[in-house]
Amino acid sequence: MAVFDRIGYIKGGHNSDWDVLWSHDYPFTELREKISKIRPHQKVNHIPGSGFITNKVTLVLSDIEYIPKAFQMPQQKSLFKQYILDHPEKLWVQKSSNHRGIRVKNVEALDLRMENTFVQEFVQDPLLVDGKKFDIGVYTVVTSVSPLRVYYYSGDMLIRYCGKKYDKTNFDDVNTYVVTDDYTPTWKMPSLHQYYTDMKFTHKETLYAHIKSRGLDSSKVDKQIEDAIQKVFLSKLPQLQQSLEKYQHKNIFFELTRFDFVLDKDLNLYLMEVNMSPNLSTGHFSANKLLYEQVIYNTFSLIDVARNIPVSLKSSSEDQDLMRVSLRDIQTDAKTCSSEECNGCQQLECQLCSRCLTNEVRQFLFESFLEHLHQRQMKRVYPESLTQEESIMYQDKLDNELALNDRLLRKWYRSKCRQEQSWCF
Repeated sequence: MAVFDRIGYIKGGHNSDWDVLWSHDYPFTELREKISKIRPHQKVNHIPGSGFITNKVTLVLSDIEYIPKAFQMPQQKSLFKQYILDHPEKLWVQKSSNHRGIRVKNVEALDLRMENTFVQEFVQDPLLVDGKKFDIGVYTVVTSVSPLRVYYYSGDMLIRYCGKKYDKTNFDDVNTYVVTDDYTPTWKMPSLHQYYTDMKFTHKETLYAHIKSRGLDSSKVDKQIEDAIQKVFLSKLPQLQQSLEKYQHKNIFFELTRFDFVLDKDLNLYLMEVNMSPNLSTGHFSANKLLYEQVIYNTFSLIDVARNIPVSLKSSSEDQDLMRVSLRDIQTDAKTCSSEECNGCQQLECQLCSRCLTNEVRQFLFESFLEHLHQRQMKRVYPESLTQEESIMYQDKLDNELALNDRLLRKWYRSKCRQEQSWCF
């Protein structure tokens, strides 16, 4: 509540005239009636269908290159047995959606008859710091599903180091390869203390400085993180958009998640899970307070909840709205819009011209414009960043398989990028 308090909100109840619904649990069952009556100015901190991304089984069985190979049991038992014949050296973990505890096992120790579980390949050669394995938590925000807009917090990461040193010959002690609640924080890692404590680097820059000191290229990590986040959301986009269809006001939902990754010794990235309602409590490590509050504040700024106009989200006059973003702000391509071919609105490029804009398209372009102004340290993942040259050379036909709103938004960002370089990222 501290960030809400600082930006001028007060805590309400079920019957209050609320602006933001912030729920730890997935609200579309317990609060179904309230959400069915939602008004266009209100915000809800979950998106319908987000379980397609945060459910462990659904995620790991996705055909995405960054997710270690997995098989659902017992349905894919035969496929798994065939796979291990070709890969006898691999180790595995067996997990379920409701069980956090895992242990590394060889094939003989797995229970391939256990219902509602999956076995997943274990990353055997992780990158170590001071002999310890670690994971990287990247905070990600979806501001819209139709069209899709995704960002991640680039200012820092939650980096957690195992309680004990990794031993690839002995997996009896889970604290050597599983990050538990009693993980080792950055400031207690001998090789990182100087960067984090003395030089005041963030968790992220502390790790990257250490990686660079070992002659490795840390920029490879960011590129993979962005690509992995993008691929996850695109793989589930049809399900997300279908889940959204029954809601009248489709632009009121947002979602803050945490993507948990590990790195191997060659800086190859692996996605372990995506956490709905990630823990932002400082009860365990109070020193993480700054990170958590910056994540929340950057999220609220991005979705226009932390505003520099001190009024309720619903109490905006037309003049005030136009002062913030107007139709003139979202225009991009004068040459195309003034051409004879855009006397009508049938062609895709003409549908972004002012006289052809539908109310729906105008609204999501207004929202995208404000997000760009207010994104602070949130970096746009989708639509993806392009250089000005790439935006000029991009072929619209590459987006033909996408929904119309996604095609229009992506084209609009490319046009804005060609106008002004700051819009490329």
